[in-house]
Amino acid sequence: MQLRGCGTALVTPFQQDGSVDESALHNLVEWQVESGIDFLVPCGTTGETPTLTHDEWLRVIDLTIEVVAGRVPIVAGATSNSTREAVAKAVEVATRTGVDFILTASPYYNKPTQEGQYQHFRAIAEAVDKPLILYNVPGRTGANLEPATLARLTEIPNIVGVKEASGIMNQIAEVCNLVPEHFAVLSGDDAVTLPVIALGGVGLISVASNEIPREMSEMIRFAMSNDWDAARKIMRKFLPLMQANFVESSPLPVKAVLAMMGKIEEIYRLPRLPRRRDTRSKLQKIAAEAGLIAKPAAAEPASFYVYENWLAGPHKIVLHRSTCGQCNHGKGRPAGHDPNHSRWHGPYPSLTQARETSHGMQNVLIRSECKCI
Repeated sequence: MQLRGCGTALVTPFQQDGSVDESALHNLVEWQVESGIDFLVPCGTTGETPTLTHDEWLRVIDLTIEVVAGRVPIVAGATSNSTREAVAKAVEVATRTGVDFILTASPYYNKPTQEGQYQHFRAIAEAVDKPLILYNVPGRTGANLEPATLARLTEIPNIVGVKEASGIMNQIAEVCNLVPEHFAVLSGDDAVTLPVIALGGVGLISVASNEIPREMSEMIRFAMSNDWDAARKIMRKFLPLMQANFVESSPLPVKAVLAMMGKIEEIYRLPRLPRRRDTRSKLQKIAAEAGLIAKPAAAEPASFYVYENWLAGPHKIVLHRSTCGQCNHGKGRPAGHDPNHSRWHGPYPSLTQARETSHGMQNVLIRSECKCI
C-alpha cells in the first residue's frame, strides 16, 4: 500500500471536564471519511498527543479504527524523545488491526545528532513490521532531519515516507531529488503543499483538512493530476485559513474554528490556553469569508441627532450618534425627557448635516457633542 493524497492530522476533542470527547471524535472521523479524505492521522501533534495518557492515546487510535472500518488508511502517531519508549509505543500500536502506517517524529528537546536520529528511527523500524512515516518538524522538535540522513534511512525497507514540515524549500527539493521514486514525500505544511507536489511530493498531512476535508482533498487530487489551475483556485480561496492555523501554535486556531462550526467544544489541555480575543475576531472573519460559518449581520449605518435641551440653559445643543451607548435605548434618544423642555431633531445621514442644523438654530448659547461622536 502506498500513501498518497490528503490525510488529516486529527484534533482530539475534549469535554468540559477535560476527558476525551468520544462522541465528537466519532462524528468528526465519520465526517472526514464521508467528505472524501484519503487517510487519517490520529495522535499526531495536532491531536495534542503529549497531553494524552497512555490509555487515552490508545483509545483515540482504537476509536478512529472503529469508525473508519477499513474505508481509508490510518496512520497512527507514536512518538517519544526516548528511543526505548518510542519503540514500545510503535510495537504496541502495530498490533492494532486497522493501523496501516505509523507516524513517528524526530526526538524532541534532546536535540540528537544526525547519527542519533538515524539510530533512533532504525531501532523503531526494526522492531515492527508496519511501514513507517518519519516526521521532520524541527520547529517543534529542535532537531532537523537532513536530506543525507533521510536518504540513508530510505534503505531500511519499512521506512516508506516522510512528512516534511521543515519549511525549508531548498531542503525539500533536495529530499525529493535524493529519495527513491517509491518513497512518499508528504508536505507537513498546508500553505506550501503545491510547491512540494511540484517538486515531486505525493500528498499532504493537513491541519486545515480538519475544517475543509473535501476542499483540501480536491486540491491535492487536482495537483497530482497536473490540473494546476483548479488546484490554485482552491489554494487562493482557503490560503488565509491555512495560514491562520499557524498564527498561534496548532491546534489552537483549528479547534477554535471547529468549535465555531459546531463540530467540537473549544477545550484544550494545559499548557495550551484558548485564543486571545484579538486573534479570535480575526479568525472569525477568516472562517466566515471561507464560508465555514455565517457572516455576522451588517451593522446599520449610523445616523445623527441634534438634541435641544432648554432645562440645561438657553438652548443647549448636543449632537448624538444613533448608536450612542451613553444616552440611548438603541435610537440615540434618552428616555424620560420631558418633551416640553427638550426636542430631538433628525435623524441626519451625516455628522456634517447634523452640525449644520445645530449651527442654524437661533439663540443657542452652548453647543457640544456627546462622547459618542
